[in-house]
Amino acid sequence: MYKKLQFTLLAYFVINFTNISLSNENFFNKGLKLFNDKKYEDARFMFERSIVFNPKDSTSYLYLAKIYNIEEDQKKEEKNLEATLLIQPDNEEALLMSMKIALEKSNYSKVKDLSKTFTKVCKELCDENKNILETLANIEPKNNES
Repeated sequence: MYKKLQFTLLAYFVINFTNISLSNENFFNKGLKLFNDKKYEDARFMFERSIVFNPKDSTSYLYLAKIYNIEEDQKKEEKNLEATLLIQPDNEEALLMSMKIALEKSNYSKVKDLSKTFTKVCKELCDENKNILETLANIEPKNNES
């Protein structure tokens, strides 16, 4: 009797663990499809559910940041970018988005710091960093003259 109970409990935990791990991927994939279909509110809900099951899912945080960027909610965008970079400090896209926000806020020292990190990790978006640094170079002299 005791062995049957142990086996039943073990089977229960294995099945639930499998369901939880599969549902996390399912939530992210559904969110990504909704994001690509421009159904941002539904996509946000799916990414948030994905994070509930896997709080270290940096990609879900990144997509939440993208949604908040589209919705022009900079505070929530920054919060999700910070979470992305906390989990995955070498995420090019999150670094680039953070640099753009810092540039908008005229936080030039932060742009330079993020740019140094970005230069070390960039693989695909390296040209974007050059564009931001050129913009920064064009802005900074104006600030020094005043």
